[in-house]
Amino acid sequence: MKAGVMKRALLVGLVSMATLAGCHSFKKENVQPPTPLDKDFKPTAQVSRLWTSSVGKGAGESGLRLRPAFADGVLYVASTDGKIEALDASSGKTLWSKSSSTKGWFGWGDKKRKDAFYAGGPGVSGDLLAIGTLDGHVYGINAKDGSPRWESTLSSEVLAAPAVVGGLVIVRTGDGRLYGLDSSSGERRWAYDQGNVPLLSLRGNGPLLAANGVIFFGSDNGKLVALRLDNGEKLWEQNMASGEGRTEIDRLNDADGVIVLDGSTLYGAAYHGNLVAVDGPSGRPLWSRPFSTFTSVDVAGNALYGVNEDSQVWAFDKSGGADMWKNDKLKYRWLTAPSVQGNYVVAADSEGYVHWLQTSDGALAARERLSKKPIRAQPLVVGDTVYVEDVKGRIGAYRLGGH
Repeated sequence: MKAGVMKRALLVGLVSMATLAGCHSFKKENVQPPTPLDKDFKPTAQVSRLWTSSVGKGAGESGLRLRPAFADGVLYVASTDGKIEALDASSGKTLWSKSSSTKGWFGWGDKKRKDAFYAGGPGVSGDLLAIGTLDGHVYGINAKDGSPRWESTLSSEVLAAPAVVGGLVIVRTGDGRLYGLDSSSGERRWAYDQGNVPLLSLRGNGPLLAANGVIFFGSDNGKLVALRLDNGEKLWEQNMASGEGRTEIDRLNDADGVIVLDGSTLYGAAYHGNLVAVDGPSGRPLWSRPFSTFTSVDVAGNALYGVNEDSQVWAFDKSGGADMWKNDKLKYRWLTAPSVQGNYVVAADSEGYVHWLQTSDGALAARERLSKKPIRAQPLVVGDTVYVEDVKGRIGAYRLGGH
């Protein structure tokens, strides 16, 4: 690893502990305790837990947001200790399970080296599953049985799920680069370098959005960037944060959430930045409003939903960004990014609870507890079922019923 990249990695870790990981330790005087849950809460929505399972040791203390991937009735899950599994999404039954070895997952190289510390979560399309590691490897795996197909070595750790689309696997690395890899061989087809990457940034990278021959992502310096899928050429970029402030931490302006596409409009948000709407084809800004978040937003109907840096849940009019409602009953519970499930917004917290809020007014409608461990990854909604994973690798499937 190059010295400059190593320096940045160390600083990223320090900032991460101070700003994010620290949020899950309430012994520090400068960290607000989580708002207590209402003991007399009466649910107005019916939620049933379908099954639970687990994968390895999950994300552990890495600070990563490992999220399952879904395709063709199968849930794919991974952990930083080298486990990767395929589960039947309806029952939780394990279809196949693979574990890395001390020789490396493919059995090659130094016997003392263990190079399959999965870090970005899986990306899947058709019969190809792709996943990256903390030491900059990307593996192509047969999604049907878990057998290896290829591996590729990149410049830095892979902290986001690869996007498998158009005969390519698009991968983002922690040093600010994106790579287009051939999906059949892992051979590099193109590379894009963001250039000036901040020395200080939050731990992690936002997922990639592939649509209409374009790759969209939020950068470490608070920009929304569009690249051509076929060759990695930059089409346009727009600011989501100014990067202003007195100190390096004040100037942190990462966009670590997913960019959401609704019709032809893109929505995104950044820490110490804004919630923005941008015309996808042209990159023309449509509107912007202040909103600081560590996580992603989601969209449904005429509304955008987000969780701000204090874990207050907000709804905004997607046509202009006007406030629709705010719920602060989960403040300082360090919520995940929200996901829309039918007429509800679902988010999970640092004590293992999963919460459902009504999309109409933000009222709390249901609550379940997966475990006593923090949940950091955005819940994955597939139809009437939501899948949630905590930092120790415990996974729960919940079905939303009637009132």
